[in-house]
Amino acid sequence: MAEAVLTPQAEFPAWYQDVVALAELAETGPVRGSMVVRPWGYAIWELVQADMDRRIKATGAVNAAFPMFIPMSFLEKEQEHVEGFSPELAVVTHGGGEELAEPLAVRPTSETVVHHYFARWVQSHRDLPLLLNLWNNVVRWELRPRLFLRTTEFLWQEGHTAHATRDEAAAETRRMLEVYRRFMEETLAISVVTGEKSPGERFAGAEHTFTCEALMRDGKALQMGTSHDLGHNFARAFDIRYSDAAGERRLAATTSWGTSTRMVGGVIMVHGDDHGLRLPPAIAPHQVVVLQLDARAEVAAAAARVVAGLRAAGVRAHLDDRTHASFGRRSVEWEIKGVPVRIELGAREIASGRATVVRRDDRTTSTAPLDGAAGAAAGLLDEIQQALLAESRAFREEHTHPVTDLDELARRLCDGGLFLAAWSGAEGSEQVLAEQTGATIRCMLDADPPAPTCLVTGEPARHAVLIGRAY
Repeated sequence: MAEAVLTPQAEFPAWYQDVVALAELAETGPVRGSMVVRPWGYAIWELVQADMDRRIKATGAVNAAFPMFIPMSFLEKEQEHVEGFSPELAVVTHGGGEELAEPLAVRPTSETVVHHYFARWVQSHRDLPLLLNLWNNVVRWELRPRLFLRTTEFLWQEGHTAHATRDEAAAETRRMLEVYRRFMEETLAISVVTGEKSPGERFAGAEHTFTCEALMRDGKALQMGTSHDLGHNFARAFDIRYSDAAGERRLAATTSWGTSTRMVGGVIMVHGDDHGLRLPPAIAPHQVVVLQLDARAEVAAAAARVVAGLRAAGVRAHLDDRTHASFGRRSVEWEIKGVPVRIELGAREIASGRATVVRRDDRTTSTAPLDGAAGAAAGLLDEIQQALLAESRAFREEHTHPVTDLDELARRLCDGGLFLAAWSGAEGSEQVLAEQTGATIRCMLDADPPAPTCLVTGEPARHAVLIGRAY
């Protein structure tokens, strides 16, 4: 790892790029907008994936895999869907040296191909509900790429379900939104707001889209995950019908929901500081790093004992015995990479019988008896996890402000944050909001409007909304 020179977080875009590079998370790929996820970044994603996969399977969903090439005729069956995705499509027109009879879209999302097979697999009410989850990659042609946040190709998770009734599909949509919310708060330690997307921000082809929105350190919002109630739209387009208990043929109702490697970008921007990344212990590839400070046998033996004790306690522990490298360089490397706890062991620690323990979240230092260092470090992990979540929640709450006037909103948006406002839902008002402020409605809240009239139109308000500039 080269000598680290990290831009201060006050210069947020450059800081973000530096953290991604210096923490060895990812690099740009050879094709514009593509991304190479490096081992440290991929190890984080594997932990994210494993935890999310466990939660999804607990709902009864099972994993499956579908092709990445989708006939254009599939996308065209649901008109709103194809119109929504057409600007982002990558299309294959040639294969095997010949022009294809039908162009193929490189998977932007899998609703169409999944629903094609749902129509084959669902015949009876006994086949429902059908709950599938996919771990794959998708391609959406990105004009303004940024690693983890917006790339042409990215890794993600997408769920697809079919149900007997619209009420069941609506309940599933909400259930998965709650799965996402709990995962983001309990595992990523990111406080999120959940709510329904406005029509202008709704997923193409959905009747309702629900979202988990988080606030980044620069005051911009990030959509962390979405859950879509598709109603009968895709079932009608793909003729997904079943026989009910009375033998009547009925139309199924479907849902889809997804998250992606964008969550890694969210972790960076919510938890990072001027010293680099701060990883929640739940997704840290190394939860504790033991720094062996010199090559003396007694130091090496003590370091090995501490690592063994940590691993026996179920902690992901790593021994850094690169004694040929300076202590400063190694400690800065692990600090930038966001390892939650660092234990330092050298001649001084052996002589005193006490190990040096450093927390990454608040950078405080303490000591612990050599034979209790593993337990002391392990005991800090849950404390750090909760502290990061509390910090994220406090930041979001402190930077959420009520507004009643569009001019006031436009002025205050420069300082970032989320803005609680009343909205009429009038057609065209979202476009006016975007044109005059550069902001969008991040979500509609399940709450009464905070004012009687809409801040955009002045008409009677129907919704409480959060507004902000977003990635």
